Amino acid sequence: MSAATQPAKAPYYFVPAPSRWPAVGSFAMLLVLSGAVLTVNAHTSGPWVLAVGLLVLAYMLFGWFGQVIGESQAGAYNKRVDTSFRWSMSWFIFSEVMFFAAFFGALFYARTFSVPWLASLDSRAVLWPNFTGAWPNAGPAGTVAPFEVMTPFWIPTINTALLLTSGVTITWAHHALRAGHRRALIAGLFLTVVLGAIFLTLQAHEYAHAYAELNLKLTSGIYGSTFFMLTGFHGFHVTLGAIMLTVILVRAIRGHFTPDHHFAFEAVAWYWHFVDVVWLGLYITVYWL
Repeated sequence: MSAATQPAKAPYYFVPAPSRWPAVGSFAMLLVLSGAVLTVNAHTSGPWVLAVGLLVLAYMLFGWFGQVIGESQAGAYNKRVDTSFRWSMSWFIFSEVMFFAAFFGALFYARTFSVPWLASLDSRAVLWPNFTGAWPNAGPAGTVAPFEVMTPFWIPTINTALLLTSGVTITWAHHALRAGHRRALIAGLFLTVVLGAIFLTLQAHEYAHAYAELNLKLTSGIYGSTFFMLTGFHGFHVTLGAIMLTVILVRAIRGHFTPDHHFAFEAVAWYWHFVDVVWLGLYITVYWL
């Protein structure tokens, strides 16, 4: 292999030079959040500000990660830098665990505590007439339009099979990388990206079905809000994971990574397995229970 594909490890701890990328990223997030607020409040400039913010964010990600890839391929990182990357990714995934735990907690609290507690009160004096603690709850009569709940058959079940299979394909790619089998690595990554894309396509179809045929929307009471927040944010994470896997696939095609130097691949694999586990919890608690 050439030096570009098998970088040597630096004998020192790499300290990067002052960078403009953190400032660019902060400016991008300011634009994104401002654009989102303006859009939610129906301001005409909102979508434009949001679009510019997303473009600046994409520019920052492309430039910053490109710089890190170049440093890695040049052999600037040693074992201590590798360890710091691993801890950083571990804490990032932990923060994502807490993020989803908040939404799962909201669903659990509503179903297990708040709705039954409200049903135990005197509905004539405190709530609206004939209130029951049934789940899903549509709220006061006439406030939420009637809707149907989402069942696990068949799109959610198919998507579960797709994500579980993608966990197998990315693990296969990892074993191929460690064994030095470049073609199997590329094939495993390609299949994982394809499975992720099919998952997102089916989820978009599910959302269209929910809105058009079931009248299930984000405004459909606590059931609709928790359903779309949980599944929507998970779909957003699958999208990010698929993008990261695509970048790793391109790098693998270009000859990056060696059996003992491939943390970028491992980091994305960790993230993808995390997405798989979250979906399993979501599939059980949202679609079955």
